[in-house]
Amino acid sequence: MNIEYIKMNGTDIAVVSGDQAEITTPQAALDLVMTVQYEAGAKRVAFDKRVLGEDFFILSTGLAGEILQKFINYHVKAAVFGDYSRYTSKPLKDFIYESNNGKDIFFTASKEEAAERLARAK
Repeated sequence: MNIEYIKMNGTDIAVVSGDQAEITTPQAALDLVMTVQYEAGAKRVAFDKRVLGEDFFILSTGLAGEILQKFINYHVKAAVFGDYSRYTSKPLKDFIYESNNGKDIFFTASKEEAAERLARAK
């Protein structure tokens, strides 16, 4: 897992990327929140969807809710970027839609879009 820190519009953003699932438990999410806050004071995190693993996108596992709740609890906004076209679950599509209309969690197609969305979030 790689963590890159960028600044956009005066906002510190941690960009987390990798080729394998590493944030697969609520504790791993909490550890990441603490790391980015300690290392860079970042209150915004953009994730490559691959670091979350496939179970995250199966809403019936409850994993997405548990992981994202860690970010909400610690007032960290998050964006997940990647290709979601292969997912056909209506509940997942609804979850992504509702998240994108909120103010704390976003799902985007690209890293650049994720960073822009996080930088604009109030």
